[in-house]
Amino acid sequence: MNVSDAVRCRKSTRAFLDTPVPEALLREVMALAARAPSGGNVQPWRLHVLAGEPLATLKQTMQERLAKNPVPDPAEYPIYPANLFEPHRTSRFRLGEAMYALLGITRDNKLGRLQWLTNNYQFFGAPVGLFCYIDRRMEAGQWSDLGMYLQTLMLLLQERGVDSCAQESWSIYHRTVRDCLQLPDNYMLFCGMAIGYADPDAAVNRLVSERFPLEQFATLQGFEN
Repeated sequence: MNVSDAVRCRKSTRAFLDTPVPEALLREVMALAARAPSGGNVQPWRLHVLAGEPLATLKQTMQERLAKNPVPDPAEYPIYPANLFEPHRTSRFRLGEAMYALLGITRDNKLGRLQWLTNNYQFFGAPVGLFCYIDRRMEAGQWSDLGMYLQTLMLLLQERGVDSCAQESWSIYHRTVRDCLQLPDNYMLFCGMAIGYADPDAAVNRLVSERFPLEQFATLQGFEN
């Protein structure tokens, strides 16, 4: 699989098989992904990866937290703007509607939608859960480095037939995750990531998000045909 194929094939997987992902494979792609661009070679990403018993413990902790008190922790950064504007608002809405249609959950079934969302905090059944942190002393420029690292990692996983789903949803329970991982206060949680092998029979995995056409987001000038 070349880079173009990996880009085309990569998508957010939301139902996984319990097939283990080899540690050696993860170590290889995580190390190689560090070749991602990083301004000034700062390399701000800090990763914590769980499988087996540590992952089961975290998932159980989150299940108990949601049952006892589902109210999110105080937000450390906004996942979306407070008033998301067009065309981005419609793009986000259409993605959600397409996903729930595949799941057979109607718009008026608010309980069903909320119950589905809790699957985020079980990593959608994936055998590996990754958390990406950044030191609070870093600035906005370093946040872009996190995205470039994570995209590189997901493409390298895809090249090897391993699926993934980046999950900013974990950031709203950052205190619970930090306490479970016993991390220092200066670590800020950016996102989680589910890693594993997609369940081919899960309807939700048929979801392929739309993308804006090039003309909508890019302007090219000075080129000769």
